[in-house]
Amino acid sequence: MSYRNLDIWKDARELSIKIHEMSFTLPKFEQFEEAQQIRRSSKSVRSSIVEGYGRRAYKKDYIKFIMYALSSNDETIDHLETLYETKSLTNEATYHEHHQKTETLGRRINNFLKAVTREHGKPYTVNEPETDYAIQQSLNLLNRVSSIQHPVSRIRNPMTSIQHHDPYCNHR
Repeated sequence: MSYRNLDIWKDARELSIKIHEMSFTLPKFEQFEEAQQIRRSSKSVRSSIVEGYGRRAYKKDYIKFIMYALSSNDETIDHLETLYETKSLTNEATYHEHHQKTETLGRRINNFLKAVTREHGKPYTVNEPETDYAIQQSLNLLNRVSSIQHPVSRIRNPMTSIQHHDPYCNHR
């Protein structure tokens, strides 16, 4: 299976292409502001889905990237509303079509997120430690280091560690 088979990716791809095309119909002064921002956020939705899919063996990473996709979709809605409210996007039909599609995509991503949260690892179980991998590795390292004697602590004072016994000396 591939991320290309995910319906949310297909919808995000289609929407990012439509948003991209629409952004070039905006006034010139918007080309370097909202137009770039809305293109980036809409493309980020599909990219985050792809990256999450690539990390799907790790539930927390998968969820994190699907959340990024949902956040980027919300950002796209906000940019679209800003363009319409400031009258930079004057085509009402285009606005309503894109707005409706981004809201629908947001609901679908949210439902997908719920499914991943609920069903991840079924029927194949991924054994993940409860603690974060980096934290666990740090704890293991600290345990190993604390069990090793510090090199300086192994050096003995030669005057106290050598018991000098002079057989010719009369010790009383």
